[in-house]
Amino acid sequence: MDLANFASLSHSLPALLLAFSVVAVFLLDLVIEKKEWLGDIALLVVAAAIFLVVMQLSSETGTLFHKSIVLDEFGLYFQLLVLLSSFATIWMSLGSREVRRLNQGEYWAILLAATLGMAYMASANNLLMAYLSLEFVSLTSYVLAGYSLHSRRSGEASLKYLIYGGVASGAMIYGMSWIYGLAGSLEFHAIQQALAGLDASGQLALYVALILTVAGLGFKISAFPFHMWAPDVYQGAPVPVAAFLAVGSKTAAFALMIRFFLTALAQPGGGGTYEIVGGVRWDHLLLVLSALTMTYGNLAALNQQANVKRLLAYSGIAHAGYALMGLVVLTDDGLRAMIFYLTVYYLMNIGAFLVVMMVANSTGREDLASFRGLAWRGGALPAIAMAVFMFSLTGLPPLAGFIGKFHLFAAVVKEEFYILALIGVANSVVSLFYYAKIVRTMFLDQPEGGEGVVEVDMHNGLLLGLLTIGTIVLGLFWGPLFDFADRSARLFVG
Repeated sequence: MDLANFASLSHSLPALLLAFSVVAVFLLDLVIEKKEWLGDIALLVVAAAIFLVVMQLSSETGTLFHKSIVLDEFGLYFQLLVLLSSFATIWMSLGSREVRRLNQGEYWAILLAATLGMAYMASANNLLMAYLSLEFVSLTSYVLAGYSLHSRRSGEASLKYLIYGGVASGAMIYGMSWIYGLAGSLEFHAIQQALAGLDASGQLALYVALILTVAGLGFKISAFPFHMWAPDVYQGAPVPVAAFLAVGSKTAAFALMIRFFLTALAQPGGGGTYEIVGGVRWDHLLLVLSALTMTYGNLAALNQQANVKRLLAYSGIAHAGYALMGLVVLTDDGLRAMIFYLTVYYLMNIGAFLVVMMVANSTGREDLASFRGLAWRGGALPAIAMAVFMFSLTGLPPLAGFIGKFHLFAAVVKEEFYILALIGVANSVVSLFYYAKIVRTMFLDQPEGGEGVVEVDMHNGLLLGLLTIGTIVLGLFWGPLFDFADRSARLFVG
């Protein structure tokens, strides 16, 4: 199936719904008095978009809008993850005292616009659509990061994000222009065919182009050394926005990265493997990137004593390194493990940020000291949930994070990348120190009297319960989700 513009519209209902809702929320913000309704409308819109994407799972695969968008299970799976991230972010925002003080009409509209851009990132099929969707997400993210207008820290975060993002974006578009010059086409499949016949004189140019392109993609997944923005932006942004950037933005960037490397720079080699085209071993580049990212993220997180959001930012850098392991091995096993890991990462990380938000709602603080004795001052349930998320992020059984890492390490060992597997295991051990430090602070440290009581309301408690149960259940019964990830690990090329 290869559809032109108008014929593609009937297969783009989730994106159309999000696009119209952005305009509708802006207009409603001008006319209705009860602004709190806008958040409920945004939540319903995302829920409806999730339903429409689920309905598309059984539809025919193909390309839309003159091959600029792919309609396949891989893209739909990541669209679901992005929409679920948006749903959780809106839910969190509705229960956040920090967001309640902001101009909410614009906030919901920009959040929906960012979700639309992420959905297109997950399905982009040519360089132009990849760049435009990534830039659309970046611009809306800069605004969201600095949305606390009266917070100097938030403004600083937004400015740093903008400056770093501008440099990364410039490098990426320059690299993409080199790829276009070498291949003569913007479309991923055509690039693959053109690079298959690339001679030795063009390989150096392709290598430089890939390094520049990886700078842009690495920035979005906060991979080392393109991670500099993440700690400051996470610390300065409102907690729901930090969660959205940590999960939604990163998930969409991984989807784009996977499709770009496996459809434009590789081809199926039979037996569930991929063969690189163009003669440039970009998998070695990603291998180094993966090892450095997970090692740097974990070592930097060890030194974080003050702000929990900043610690989670370094933790997120480390997890980007773990996820990259699945792409390095160039097999269906690795891709399947990567998809599964990004799914359970959604549960664990959104859950951790939700607990930070609940503590911040009650105490007005996000530092580690505000977690002191959390279990003994009204926050037993958030403390237990946080312990589940922390141990799952470490990779301890029987939680979802353990299953995710097990499949990643198994895929790496199967392809005989033993050193990378050892680096991954060693980093998991290192991460236990800083994750356990939070758990110890919540349960073993006694409150000193100035931390305040933490209240758990029904709204935030419901989401926290669902995320906690999901993290536990997927550690015990991971089969159905793994089968779904397996189905989605087949990329449509055409």
